[in-house]
Amino acid sequence: MNYWIQNLAPDGSPDEIGVIQLAWLGDSVWELHQRLRHIHIPLKSRDLHLSVVNEVKAQAQSKALDEIEHLLNSFEINLIRRARNKTKRFPKSSDPAIYSRATGFEALVGWLFLKDPKRLSKFFEYLECK
Repeated sequence: MNYWIQNLAPDGSPDEIGVIQLAWLGDSVWELHQRLRHIHIPLKSRDLHLSVVNEVKAQAQSKALDEIEHLLNSFEINLIRRARNKTKRFPKSSDPAIYSRATGFEALVGWLFLKDPKRLSKFFEYLECK
């Protein structure tokens, strides 16, 4: 269900964008991906919303990072580390370690969306098979 991203051409210079901004973008890309995965499920709007929310919350993003971590190159690992280190504020209901890992995952998604959409698509495919 990642056909929407497979044919994107790299755009812009994500190297000049801060990791928090990349995480902000990555959060949107991940949510759109999850919405597209759920669009054909015949559920009420509220149930669709709750299904997507379960996939985009910090705990699910941290778990997704766990699943792909062994596939990452050194640049991607460093990008995630930088994003995790930038995370200073956490929701009271969230574990800071999980929240910072989720921020790292979002930064990776944002960077790959701009720089290497085909690689991002492969990660999404891999996660769907898990």
